[in-house]
Amino acid sequence: MIWKTTFGLRKRVGVAGAVAALVTPTLAGIVQLPATADPGPVAIHGVAVTAAERQAVLAYWTPQRIADLKTPSAQVRPVAKPDGAPWTGADAVSRTVGRLFFTDHGEDASCTATVLDSANRSTVVTAAHCVNNTDLIGEDNQWSGNVLFIPGYRDGRAPYGRFVGRLSVAPSTWLLNDQIDSLYDSYDQAFVVLHPNSDGRRVQDAVGAAQRIGYDVPGARVVHQFGYPRASSDEAREGLPEYTGERLAYCAGQAVEQQATEEWPEPPGQWGTECVMGGGSSGGPRFAALDRRTGLGIVVGDNSHGYLPEKRYLVGPQFSTAITRPLFERAQHS
Repeated sequence: MIWKTTFGLRKRVGVAGAVAALVTPTLAGIVQLPATADPGPVAIHGVAVTAAERQAVLAYWTPQRIADLKTPSAQVRPVAKPDGAPWTGADAVSRTVGRLFFTDHGEDASCTATVLDSANRSTVVTAAHCVNNTDLIGEDNQWSGNVLFIPGYRDGRAPYGRFVGRLSVAPSTWLLNDQIDSLYDSYDQAFVVLHPNSDGRRVQDAVGAAQRIGYDVPGARVVHQFGYPRASSDEAREGLPEYTGERLAYCAGQAVEQQATEEWPEPPGQWGTECVMGGGSSGGPRFAALDRRTGLGIVVGDNSHGYLPEKRYLVGPQFSTAITRPLFERAQHS
């Protein structure tokens, strides 16, 4: 098996053993660390630190470039089910969840990110593969460039402004990701520290809301998962507005934990519910205790990849004190 990135969502694709033998997971070509260096649990990358770099990112993401990331719509009847539906509420979710744009190995892509209640009022959470990734055979590790967050994104509009990524914060272990070994799935979580928008407002102030983060929350509970997918695994919903990247979608239901197999020894702690959201929903929040009236809840994990025991589940790491907290502490105090 091998991981593949499609529009920001990692998914498994079966490969022949002969092909798998060509992509042996070694550190060569992925990341070089001095033999005596201990990078600690947190890796930090300056995306656009200076004013000139910030302006360059804003200039890069023209309306046309953003529109080019839209999946073509289709004339199909709307289908809304718990495993995938548009989110239409005018609440905190619709303000705090947004679309994250970036370039990955020279290609434009998008994920999803969420505004968190943070000390610097400028921190969003997403998936690690949205800020740092390898190529499809697990080589050439690179940090994403041109990182831009648009909270409340809908149909090309930026109701609260555009926020350029200043710093990306990811687990150091994630930088060794080889796209093959499933042990890295636990580390597919990251944070981005943002510049203020053109009005000089920090993202938490601009949207007027923020979500709480939760560590070590039991996974077996009802959850809500959100994203800006550019595809659906259900042909009946492929091409609907909420599966073109233009509108916020969600799934709700009882979370299950991905089970390890002999072929794929998945680490514990990968949780999610039945969900047809595809690429672009990566990095979106998994909420526990979401108040559907206010749109406020506890973000306990992020969307990382699809899991198909029988039905399709969208799963990702459950946030933990061991892995997540050092990342968030470093981000919110940066």
